[in-house]
Amino acid sequence: MSHAYVIGHITVKDAEKWDQYRSQVPATLEPWGAELVLRGKLASVLAGDHSHTDTVVIRFPDMEAVSNWYASPAYQALIPLREKAAEIVLLAYEG
Repeated sequence: MSHAYVIGHITVKDAEKWDQYRSQVPATLEPWGAELVLRGKLASVLAGDHSHTDTVVIRFPDMEAVSNWYASPAYQALIPLREKAAEIVLLAYEG
């Protein structure tokens, strides 16, 4: 069965605001059947260049769930806090 994944590459700018944001994200995932797979700190870069220090991986049932989650009022309301808290690149993958 194929899933969809959101991968975030993150550099925290304000740890307090980042903690606030992170604590609110799980509730926005629940309606879309998403599961937090990984929250981690970069241990090493094995090849190439990578400037971010943290990564998150979230598994969704499909790309439609990813789109619906990202566009949801619950998640959209968190974006201003996210932007104050961190520099983040969010990518969506099918797999």
